[in-house]
Amino acid sequence: MGFIENNLMVGERIMGQARLHWIIYFWPAAIAIISLGSLFIAMISLKTLFFYLAVVALPGLAVAAIWGISAFINMKTSEFAVTDKRVLMKIGWIRRHSLEIFLEKVEGIQVDQGIIGRLFGYGSIIVSGTGGMKDPFHRIAAPLEFRRQVHAQTEIKQGA
Repeated sequence: MGFIENNLMVGERIMGQARLHWIIYFWPAAIAIISLGSLFIAMISLKTLFFYLAVVALPGLAVAAIWGISAFINMKTSEFAVTDKRVLMKIGWIRRHSLEIFLEKVEGIQVDQGIIGRLFGYGSIIVSGTGGMKDPFHRIAAPLEFRRQVHAQTEIKQGA
């Protein structure tokens, strides 16, 4: 059971969920590919210049591995949900950032997407609550769908 399931109130149901986008793996993968390419060139050539590429490639692979593991942990420990009563969001394992806000207290959901975000389907969600509270959550997959799910639940609450 995750954070959201463990924090549901009695009778509360999950109505929609979101997750982090795979784009969080882009830079670790790019560094790994460049490092592996440099290492391959260094291995097939015995020239001094390519020896230096190998010296750069091995630390690059180490950085890519650490960054990739960090991204994997972040992906697995992040949860975003809309219930019939609240919006719940949590990122992080050791250092946790979370938001729990009742639907009645949500003033708006802002979605920020750049050009790349629109092309690949990710963006930032900023939840605005009463009292001027604004909490951003970045690199969320299908942020417009998550906003739609929140709006659907707030409309149900307002109509009830």
